[in-house]
Amino acid sequence: MTRTILLDKRPIGLPKSSDFKIIEEATPDIGDGQILLKTMYVSVDPYLRGRMNDVESYTPPFELHKPIVSAVIAEVLASKNSHFKKGAFVSGMLAWKEEQVSNGDGLVKVDETKAPLSAYLGVLGMTGMTAYLGLTEIGKPKKGETLLISGAAGAVGSVVGQIGKILGLHVVGIAGTDEKLDLLVTELGFDAAINYKKTPDMVEAIKGACPHGVDIYFDNVGGPISDAVLFTINTFARTIQCGAISVYNETSLPKSIPVHTFLVRKRALMQGFIIFDYADKYPKALTQLTQWYQEGRLTYTETIREGFEAIPQAFIDLFKGANKGKMVVKI
Repeated sequence: MTRTILLDKRPIGLPKSSDFKIIEEATPDIGDGQILLKTMYVSVDPYLRGRMNDVESYTPPFELHKPIVSAVIAEVLASKNSHFKKGAFVSGMLAWKEEQVSNGDGLVKVDETKAPLSAYLGVLGMTGMTAYLGLTEIGKPKKGETLLISGAAGAVGSVVGQIGKILGLHVVGIAGTDEKLDLLVTELGFDAAINYKKTPDMVEAIKGACPHGVDIYFDNVGGPISDAVLFTINTFARTIQCGAISVYNETSLPKSIPVHTFLVRKRALMQGFIIFDYADKYPKALTQLTQWYQEGRLTYTETIREGFEAIPQAFIDLFKGANKGKMVVKI
């Protein structure tokens, strides 16, 4: 028997453990061209929250009473597919199942001798490519500019900041605990960091940490923090709208200050960003990230939970700021 996690109810506000259901199923058999996969690591990501709502978006919503899907690292237990040998490790968008059958489409082989397997869900996976492509394709950084990142201690933000330093930027991160600030500055090399939970005036705090203004804002949070950034953007600033975790669980449309005056006055760019739009650039991004990682210029931070049954709570805890860096579940 093998276990599967289903979306049992559509969450209202912050997801609850009762919105998910674990069921047992018979271990599947494989046919010609198929492989049997054993889940090793599961990625939980804030964007999955949007797919739990039955609304039109850039990707279809999850179906009720069906398995949730996210990035997974799996081992090939058995194979009738010539492209995948037993014992190999692969990465791909797979169901929250302990074991499952695949025909191999969309799976990428990963090499555990070059990096820990969990890194292929983070700095060397979609997380790293989101950071790299968002910053370089939309941010178009120039040496000496100031880069400000919200959600800076999270999976994407922590990589964005390191890439910014490699590219010669002044990098400032926003996070929610002093422990996370210490991580950003001491371990990841950020120039400065702001604890928004202890800051009564975010506009003044950002001005102090970014004395020359903000040229690039990598936004993972949205909400009041991002409103405050508007008061410090420079002429021709670029805002990269990667996520808005602060409002994902809102049950009504949150109020915000109008952005139009700021964007017109500063001739600034604000662009939404979905990593799938840059699929043709994945190989280049992965090559560069791997090189920096092997050179020791790029590191990663992760929060690892253990046990298949821990997946739903790990996902819920993302919205409580419980993770430093990438949140993954080891099965």
